[in-house]
Amino acid sequence: MKLTITFLIILISFQIVFAQGKEISLFNGKDLKGWHIDVPDLQNDSSLRVPFIVRNGLLVSLGTPQGHLITDAIYENYTLELDYRFAGEPGNCGVLVHASTPRALYGMFPKSIEVQLMYQNAGDFWCIQENIQVENMEARRGSKENWGVTEGKERRIINLTDDTEKALGEWNHLKVECSQDRVTVWVNGVLVNEGFGATATKGQIALQAEGAEVEFRSIALKMR
Repeated sequence: MKLTITFLIILISFQIVFAQGKEISLFNGKDLKGWHIDVPDLQNDSSLRVPFIVRNGLLVSLGTPQGHLITDAIYENYTLELDYRFAGEPGNCGVLVHASTPRALYGMFPKSIEVQLMYQNAGDFWCIQENIQVENMEARRGSKENWGVTEGKERRIINLTDDTEKALGEWNHLKVECSQDRVTVWVNGVLVNEGFGATATKGQIALQAEGAEVEFRSIALKMR
């Protein structure tokens, strides 16, 4: 009996360790399995183009009509890594973590914390009905009385560094570590933001269509 109990404890411990180190691919290079699209304009007019496609093995956000591609599953305590590049003109895009309630801001953005990919601003945080703190908060977010997570409030938290992005057309590597209430971001191996006290610790992951064409590849999670 003691031997059996010991074996079960070892087996359970092994399963926990294995799950913590498990890597999950979020994009198979063929289709958008595991994701769904939320594009308000497309819902109102089905004749509009679908802004998320697979092209030459890449996941592509065409930029318009604007909206999001969101995972079906909810995740917590993970490291997200992906490569991205602007396919043509530079512009705006973002990765949303801890996404939940759809269309919670401006009738479009889901409740979440955005990791900005906008050209020359990669790594900024934008608070979308969720909040997060950083060191030197007032210097990076503006006057405290203007802070907020809703329309008209100061939701942007400027990143720590400049010049971490590569030249247009080259691939950038994004790494986002979500651990409990902390979100840490690296761009091309450089620490660009580190937040704590997040008001959400789990949720879906979303990619934006926000005006510019962006290509993505090698989208994967490692569970912590």
